[in-house]
Amino acid sequence: MLRNSAPLFFLLVSFVFTSCDPNRVFDVYETVPNKWHKDSVATFNIKAPDSTNAYNLFVNLRNTNAYKYNNIFLIVEMTFPHGKTLKDTLEYKMADPTGKLLGTGLTGIKENKLWYKEQVVFKEKGNYVVKIQHAMRENGKVNGVVELEGITDVGFRIERPSKK
Repeated sequence: MLRNSAPLFFLLVSFVFTSCDPNRVFDVYETVPNKWHKDSVATFNIKAPDSTNAYNLFVNLRNTNAYKYNNIFLIVEMTFPHGKTLKDTLEYKMADPTGKLLGTGLTGIKENKLWYKEQVVFKEKGNYVVKIQHAMRENGKVNGVVELEGITDVGFRIERPSKK
């Protein structure tokens, strides 16, 4: 009974914290079952927000201590309503030089809010599609990591810039 309660508790706590966030426009996660396969793509369908304002875009990752790398490489692809596609290969730090995992969280799960783009204006009306997949490689190896351990959730967030 207690084991099945943990995901429900985590969901409830996440809901409480995100529902009180006035800057949040879009914030959705996809769960990674067991290991993140190199061909598995997290896909987010986004209805264009207000086209008169600029927004900041983030990739969000949740990971456990099973994540054994200091960084992560991601391929992020954004398709606009009229078909134009932007594709970026991005690298983010996931641990400090001592190997301590970065991110926030008091439990064994760390949450990382990673900058993707800032001051983006959604000029085209309609639906945007964002796809995220990992592109990890181990040093000295040609082939990529097929199954990446330690990533539990992949998310995408759009928020209003903070007022200073």
